Amino acid sequence: MTHDGRRAAEHLAAGLGRRRLVQAALGVAGAGAAAVGAPAAAHAHGSAAPRKPGRFGGILQPGEGRIAGDVYLPSEPDDVLWGYVPSVHATAVARVRSGRTVTIDSISHEGILEDQGRDPVAWFGEHGVRSKDVLRDAVEVAASYDRTRRNFDVDGPHVITGPVFVEGAEPGDVLKIETLEAAPRVPYGIVSSRHGKGALALTKDGVAPAGITLDEVMPPVATDGRGTGEPTAYGNVSVFAELHGDKVRMGAGRSRVSFPVNTFFGTMGVAYAETTELTAPEANSIPPTLGGGNIDINLLGVGSTFYLPVKAEGALFYVGDPHMAMGNGEVALTALEGSLRGTFRLTVCKPGSGEAPSVAYDYPFAETDSAYIPIGLSDPDGSVGGQGSDLDVAMRRAVVNALDFLEHDMGLDRAIAYAYLSAASDFVVSQVVDRTVGVHGIISKADIS
Repeated sequence: MTHDGRRAAEHLAAGLGRRRLVQAALGVAGAGAAAVGAPAAAHAHGSAAPRKPGRFGGILQPGEGRIAGDVYLPSEPDDVLWGYVPSVHATAVARVRSGRTVTIDSISHEGILEDQGRDPVAWFGEHGVRSKDVLRDAVEVAASYDRTRRNFDVDGPHVITGPVFVEGAEPGDVLKIETLEAAPRVPYGIVSSRHGKGALALTKDGVAPAGITLDEVMPPVATDGRGTGEPTAYGNVSVFAELHGDKVRMGAGRSRVSFPVNTFFGTMGVAYAETTELTAPEANSIPPTLGGGNIDINLLGVGSTFYLPVKAEGALFYVGDPHMAMGNGEVALTALEGSLRGTFRLTVCKPGSGEAPSVAYDYPFAETDSAYIPIGLSDPDGSVGGQGSDLDVAMRRAVVNALDFLEHDMGLDRAIAYAYLSAASDFVVSQVVDRTVGVHGIISKADIS
């Protein structure tokens, strides 16, 4: 397709997403063998056993190394959304049959953002990373992304890859997302704290949040340079860390810490917002919604299953915000952010099939080998009509979703279930930094088997 032809195709799509020639044909006849969304390189890398979760096995440049999925999706500037998630009207960039797998090379936003200079070769170079060890797709997105006009103070930070059209998915279904692999693409990551954001942030009216003083605000008020209007002068803090085996090392000297690697995707979602505008507030990548998105639950790594209610034909699955580790709460603002190669099995669950928890037809729900994970969000509608960030609301919804699951799916009397949750289950703060805050429960499968 010529440059002019491609622009014409974009206008026909009403600005809802760029696509290559083969992508333009996805909804008609499917993609050909050379297309993104086709079988991955004739399975050139086969179906070898996945790496141990979290262990770095070498730089994974786009398309290089082992690709396990039936479909491979890279993160290219014309296909990703930077700071926003796909709406129900978005154009798919890949296609997969229900029950099949997709491998996605995701890009971490950290190291490419405007307050870091939007030049990952230079930024990571200052921390001793050789230019050949910086991901090419991260460099290309930082330099060439122009699908939307970036506004650092308004847009979300995340590079969102997708959406993937899952054949057979219709509104009212559930998309079952199994994470099969979450491999570090690089041996380094970043934790960032930014002025006006995080658990200890200065409020919009310039005062300390309830419960702390101005002297306890982080980053310190005295270093706040947002008045300059230049992101690189904002005084934000980014801490570089390195992976060594299954451990992360951060800091130096007496400030050095070490903790386990725990790779997972902070953002996994399906299209939810009904807007036709790429940069509509309800499509911002920061707050999670009923369609999932920036859910930030650190149990959703390899071996986990995430269920999401489908609102659009094809579900329109997307990922982003890859994490190498995160503590519950994510208090400083970010997790240990670092690019991952993820492989996911995507399965459509029809109403009445018994293939998904009943709660999942209306609300995100998850499970691991050992636990069921009911989820509560403070403002799950995408902040339509204002933003709610009340942890009490998120907690109550998580408890109600847990009760509904235990009663309707597991057959417990509701009063017994309520007593059981109080006596034996944990409810954990998922995150407090994404505008819409989250709580998730942990119900041991061993208790109710």
